[in-house]
Amino acid sequence: MEDCFAPEEILRHLQNIVDFGKHVMKQFFGEKYVHYGEVVQLPLDFVKQLCLKIQSERPESRCDKDLDTLSGYAMCLPNLTRLQTYHFVEHRPILCVEIKPKCGFIPFSSHVSQEIKHKVCRYCMHQHLKVANGKWKRLSKYCPLDLFSGNKQRMHFALKSLLQEAQNNLKIFKNGELIYGCKDDQDSLSDWNELARHLKPFFFPANGMVNGPYCTRTIIKELIHVITMTLLSSTDACRAGNMKTVPISRGRSYCEASAFSKELVRNGKNKMESSGLPRGCLLYKTLQAQMLDMLDIEGLYPLYNRVEQYLEEFPEERSTSQIDGPYNEAFYEKLLDLSTEDDGTEAFAFTKVQQYRVAMTAKDCSIMISLSPCLQDECSAQRPVVLASKSRFTFSVSVLDLDLKPYESIPHQYKLDGKIVNYYLKNVQAKDDPMMSNLFKENEDCTLVLHKV
Repeated sequence: MEDCFAPEEILRHLQNIVDFGKHVMKQFFGEKYVHYGEVVQLPLDFVKQLCLKIQSERPESRCDKDLDTLSGYAMCLPNLTRLQTYHFVEHRPILCVEIKPKCGFIPFSSHVSQEIKHKVCRYCMHQHLKVANGKWKRLSKYCPLDLFSGNKQRMHFALKSLLQEAQNNLKIFKNGELIYGCKDDQDSLSDWNELARHLKPFFFPANGMVNGPYCTRTIIKELIHVITMTLLSSTDACRAGNMKTVPISRGRSYCEASAFSKELVRNGKNKMESSGLPRGCLLYKTLQAQMLDMLDIEGLYPLYNRVEQYLEEFPEERSTSQIDGPYNEAFYEKLLDLSTEDDGTEAFAFTKVQQYRVAMTAKDCSIMISLSPCLQDECSAQRPVVLASKSRFTFSVSVLDLDLKPYESIPHQYKLDGKIVNYYLKNVQAKDDPMMSNLFKENEDCTLVLHKV
């Protein structure tokens, strides 16, 4: 938070973050899974000392952002790498896996102008631009559609790809300390043997267990299995549970650029398995919120301009429109209008803009999985348990990074979308193997030809 804001503005901003988690995102994910925290007031002396103390620990990419040392307001949130919804036995080691799954569907909107957007997901396209711009050194094989497919083989492939190229989509903590993933854009802890050394006591508690060349691979496989099972596990019902944002079958269930899809095609298998996610799991709930983006940024941008024009004429309407909050029950109720028929009104435009902001928030959220080893006789019925080959864990899942995306960022999103697609069309698709697209075409199209008899 920059120092130039007045304390009351900072207080309102922080209260908005808390309210949005409490009144909106909690309805999508359920009470236990959203930790919205509270706003607290701190002595300025303490804040200044804290800033000095942590400055050397901050990632380089964050150091240009000043910490707010003047308002005295802060947010108090639980440390999810240590404790969780369930009170884990304190002296037990805790393993935490943080995953930023990104957008799990391909746009189905008729407003999409480039056909490639109906075939290749946003994440896979964006990878090429990010590597070209030097943001990352290598392309990741991770594709969100594989993780969100509900098919265990595809999910395992997605998680293995994240472990190979974590970027900022995966972090692993042991007792609160980062042991795997990116500390900073370029500074990455990503040695599988080192990771396996940390994980060994969790997955194979007995001495002298797995030795030999398969040791590391076996441990990583166990980790991937456990993450998959926790992601598919049922969570408590929530209010938005019956919200029909879109039947998931509407869009295409795989992405042409996914390394998994390409492998299948190379092996002559044109059938992509998508089991679908269990309705109660956290990935399903995340996807449901993401799918509030029903028009795609291309269909949304003209509506944003309609809102802008209206607010220019009637600036006093900005507060009644709830663009800047309050994010309360009434705000949530408006999100339930899932119509996509534009009636030309400002009301329609406002609703779609707010839904898009919530969808963008869900596309950028993180899922935190906390695992703590437990003995058979300790595992009580109140706590969910996941089994590995030689161990068992009590676990909990949470959703974080749920600050509502700013209204002002919509024009940037529109420009970025164009940049990503154009770069991909010019530099990737043009050079891609034409045989691939032919194989996919065979898979997709079914044409009936009638011959004269």
